[in-house]
Amino acid sequence: MGFKSVLCVTDADHSDHDVETAAGLCAEVGAHLSVRIIPALMLVLSYRPIRDGIPEWPTGRGQAMATLNNQFRQERFTLDVPRLERRSEKIQELLRAMCLSYDVDTDYCNLTGVGEVVRQRVLCADLTIVGPALLNDSIVGPVVINGSLLDTGKPVLIVPKRAEATLWPRRVLVGWDSRLEASRAVREALGLLCAAEEVRVVLVGPKANHKGYGAKPGADIAAYLTRHGARVSVDLLPSAGKSAAKVLAQHAIDTSADMIVMGAYGSRRLRERLFGGVTKWIVDKPTLPLFLAR
Repeated sequence: MGFKSVLCVTDADHSDHDVETAAGLCAEVGAHLSVRIIPALMLVLSYRPIRDGIPEWPTGRGQAMATLNNQFRQERFTLDVPRLERRSEKIQELLRAMCLSYDVDTDYCNLTGVGEVVRQRVLCADLTIVGPALLNDSIVGPVVINGSLLDTGKPVLIVPKRAEATLWPRRVLVGWDSRLEASRAVREALGLLCAAEEVRVVLVGPKANHKGYGAKPGADIAAYLTRHGARVSVDLLPSAGKSAAKVLAQHAIDTSADMIVMGAYGSRRLRERLFGGVTKWIVDKPTLPLFLAR
């Protein structure tokens, strides 16, 4: 499908690089760019007044904490408004110079509410672009990525630092594992896969069976993509004791791929969060643009 509405999330303190990256990609395909500035506000988590050098719990502790939280939010909001306005004006000036269709807005919320705010925005977009500044933000970045992917059905394009991103990639590597998430990623990326000069469907350590990969692993998805006009080859790679993530990442480098397309959170979300997984490993250490869907 074509990407006609693209979302870019940035913080008030981030550089312009993420917005510039998203704007350049929108210019490639003639898409509208929606920029959302989210200055996530951290909650005050505790309050212990000191009297005579001894910590003291106040009467009505919960009420005291709520009062402090509200006061903190109001003070931060008052201080941030001029900074947010300057940031918004700067982004609009940048996008006007590129002659793009765009809109810029600010969502002011607690960190705990960022995921839901992003999810609501993503539902009305074709693609969310996560640039290096957001990707390297250890506080807001993971919340935005999860909010963009979970319960939205929409794809995310992660663009790491120094990567050359394009929505017209020449060589694309598809990480395939016969799961629903991988199928959705392929469907969402179908337009760019069909336009690519070369698409490599990669399976790591597949075993032929009738319940998973089938009698000939990779044949079904290759046939599906071929019917849509994609130029497809299938690579069956041994794991050789390495994780699937490392094998995929290395093969992408070896084949000079411009992008990796794969499903996100294929295993149980909690298990991936605790013990890691293909998605987490590649998101944490991306080497080239990564197109994710769930």
